[in-house]
Formats: sequence, structure tokens, C-alpha cells
Amino acid sequence: MPAKRLSMRKIKEVLRLKFELQLKNREIARSCSIPHSTVANYLSRAGAASLAWPLPPDLDDAALEQRLFGDRTQVVSREIPQPDFASVHAELRRHRHVTLQLLWQEYKQSHPDGYQYSQFCDRYHRWAARLDLTLRQEHRAGEKLFVDHAGQTVPIVDPNTGQLHEAAIFVAVLGASNYTYAEATWKRDLAGWIGSHVRALEFFGGVPAAIVPDNWKTGVKDPCYYEPDLNPTYRDLADHYGTVILPARVGKPRDKAKVEAAVLIVERWILAALRKRTFHTLAELNRAIRELLDHLNQRKFRKLDTTRARLFEELERPRLKPLPAEPFVFARWKKAKVNIDYHIEIDRHYYSVPYGCVHQEVEARLSATTVEIFLKGRRIATHARSFAPGRHTTLPEHRPKKHQHLEWTASRMIERGQAVGPQTAAAVERILKSRKHPELGYRSCLGVLRLADRYGPQRLEAACRRAITLNACSYRSLKSMLETGLDRQPLEPLAPPALHSQVHANVRGADYYRQPEVR
Repeated sequence: MPAKRLSMRKIKEVLRLKFELQLKNREIARSCSIPHSTVANYLSRAGAASLAWPLPPDLDDAALEQRLFGDRTQVVSREIPQPDFASVHAELRRHRHVTLQLLWQEYKQSHPDGYQYSQFCDRYHRWAARLDLTLRQEHRAGEKLFVDHAGQTVPIVDPNTGQLHEAAIFVAVLGASNYTYAEATWKRDLAGWIGSHVRALEFFGGVPAAIVPDNWKTGVKDPCYYEPDLNPTYRDLADHYGTVILPARVGKPRDKAKVEAAVLIVERWILAALRKRTFHTLAELNRAIRELLDHLNQRKFRKLDTTRARLFEELERPRLKPLPAEPFVFARWKKAKVNIDYHIEIDRHYYSVPYGCVHQEVEARLSATTVEIFLKGRRIATHARSFAPGRHTTLPEHRPKKHQHLEWTASRMIERGQAVGPQTAAAVERILKSRKHPELGYRSCLGVLRLADRYGPQRLEAACRRAITLNACSYRSLKSMLETGLDRQPLEPLAPPALHSQVHANVRGADYYRQPEVR
């Protein structure tokens, strides 16, 4: 079966790591969790296509794919299915009469294209020879920063209500010097995870060659053993600081043994020392952590006549890359589909894109102040961030140039309403006329027309008749009428307000006002 082609985002990451960071093919393969032969294949294609780094700004994903692969739709490669040697080993230990030849025959039945018997036995014996060996990792200065969250949390007491809030503890440690950073955050979500990375790098005063996190959902979107896919925001952080993310493999705690030990040290020497103290704010807790953290980094090792801080100054700091001029600005990514009104919905607010992108899937990069919208890797719109629900942010240049396009779409909406009934068509027309621009009413009209699928044309007609009479033509009003059954109630005509007909002593007539003024 042909191998599945990588996403354009991952192919761009391969090119960045090769040409910007000058990593070796095997290091790139580990970072992206792909075979090193695949890395060589894509780099060869990039060379044949005469691609330079950074890529031209006008080269979107579709154009890049065309230059790399031409008209081919799949990259063909043959991968031999690997035997499950752990199961093979267990079967040999569990059953006395089971042989490697029998297990190989069972393997060939499931995988006819697999290894032949001699290769099967050779690979098994090499695998079994490593069972009792433990790798002692040697970390080079400035090479890796290991990050994780501690399992223990710290309670913070609200001084006004007395309510307890549990603060999470983030831990980062450099591989060669064991120089450690720790801080408390309110949540373990993506914003807290990225913010902790930014503050940790500022604490160290530089950027390591690689960051090694746990393979978990916050930083790794798809925690796959063979090909983990990073969260786009996490990948943006690595791109901003010029480093690479190397997630620990699933079920391989030794990949991040350094931070596991650092977490244990933080829990024993910092959190345990703070167990009797009561904290009312996160800043107060972080000040206490920083005091004990400085003491920890200055304390001598048990078996070495030096400290973490001294090793950091001598070994790590000179090898760290400098921080960029500006810190990373947190922004999350979200996929959206362009509606018929050429707007996308972000947190219940609607942002416009060029009219020709209708019905296409786009990606939005959301920061605290801006919304950037991309189509196939190319930015097509930028808006100021708005948090007003139900409102539209529309740029004039995104509207269609020919007004007849709008007339055709508006008339089509009314025609679809006429297919339900005349009252529905009238309600749709009122909705379109109530908007500053008719296209801003398309989404509401589509919602009204879809109510017929759920409640039936007759009930929708009755609800529209009532909405027109009450001058309440909107999707929410019609949906409320249908949900509460108000459309089934008889429609009473609105009576004009009653006039005062009773005359009494307190009512002054017209003659009163004709009297001459008394001086």
C-alpha cells in the first residue's frame, strides 16, 4: 500500500530544520517522527525543485505541493512490516514447545511481504540482546530543555470567599547542568503551557537547540507513537525561537527522565517546604517558589563539588542561542468554513474573507488583538479582534464587485422561501431588508429555511405569519415560536388603544384654556 503523504505543514518543518537550523537528517527524522529515508526523499525533491529557504511569501501550500510532486497524487514507498518482537519473546517464554520458526510462519501468514526467516531470527536476537541494557544518556551543553508539569498542585485560598483553587506547577530543566526553573500557573491549558515556556526561556536567558515535552494533548495534537503531530501554536513557538520540539515517545519515560527527576526534586525541596504556608494569590506563591528555586540551583550536588548555577554559567549559557528581540505572542489556531455570506465564525463573532473563498475551509490564527485568516498557507485577511457576540466585522474590499451577484443570491433566498410558502418568503425578504448589507442576512435566512426540515412547512408558515404581524422577523424569534408551540395558537388581531370616553370633574375641557389670563 502506498505511503500516505505528509501534510504541507510538516514538509515545511522538515525544510526549516534542514536549511535554517542545519540539523542532520536523523535529527530531523526524530523531531518530526518520520523515517530518515522520508526526510532524504523530501530534501531531494526540494533540491530538484530549486527551492530555497525561507520559502517565497507568495508560495502557498498548493503551489509548493505542485513543485514538489508535480501531478503525482501519492508518494510510493515500500515499508516492510515490523514483527512485534515483544509478543514473540512472550510466546517463547510462555510456551515451552513454541519455536522461532513457528512464530515466523505465523508472521508470514499475516504479512506475506515481511522478512524472510534468517532476517526474522537475526532481528529478534539483536532485539533480545538489548533487553537487559539501560541507556545512560549523555547531554551536551545547550542541547535540550526538558519540560513537564508536576503531579502535585498547590492550593491558593481566595481571601474574600475562602474558596480553594489548585495551582499547577510547571518545571523545566536543562540537560547538561540540571539548571531548573519552576513556576505556578492557574491551568494546564495551551495558553498556560505556552506562557510557561516563554517565561522559562527568559529565565535561562537563551534558547536551547531542542525542547523535549511529554507526548500529551496540550502540546501534541495527535500523541501518536510513530508520528506525533504538534499543536500549531506550539510549532509557532518553536519557529519564533528558532528551536525544535522533540516529544517524548509514548510509553518511553526514559526519553524525559531528566525532567522526571527534576519534578521529584521540586516536589521534595520546594513544594514540601511550602506545605505549611497559606497563599492568597498566584504571584505570592511564585515569589516563594522563586526564593527556594534560587537556593536549589545554588545548592551543591551530593556527589559533585559544584552547583547547578555554576554548571549553567560554565557550560550551558555560552551554548544557548540568543532570545529574539520580541517574546512570542500567544495565538491559537482554529479551522473554519466560509459561509455563503463570505464570513467565518470565531467565538460567535463573524469576520469577512474575500468573496471568492465561499464554501472553502480556512485556518484562523487568533491572538488577543488580531485575527489572521489563511487559505492553504496564504494569509487572505487580517482583522482587529472583536468579542461582541452576533456582530460582523466586514472589510469593504471583501464584498463582490458586481452587485448583481448579491441580487441573485438574495432573490434565490426569497425563491427558496417561496417554495415553503408566501409567509416564509415575506419573512426572508424582511430579514434581508433589515440588514445594512443584504449578505449579512444570508446566515439568518438559511437558519429560517432549515426550520422547515425540523418542524415542517405548515408550522413554519404559521410562525412566519405571526412574526410578520408582530414585526419580529428573525431566526431566534421564529425558532422560539416553534419550540414553544406558539405557532399553533390562534393569531388575534392587534386592537387599537382605547380612547378616554368618560368625562368627570377632574378632566378640564377646551374652554378652560380659552379663559383670559388673570393677573
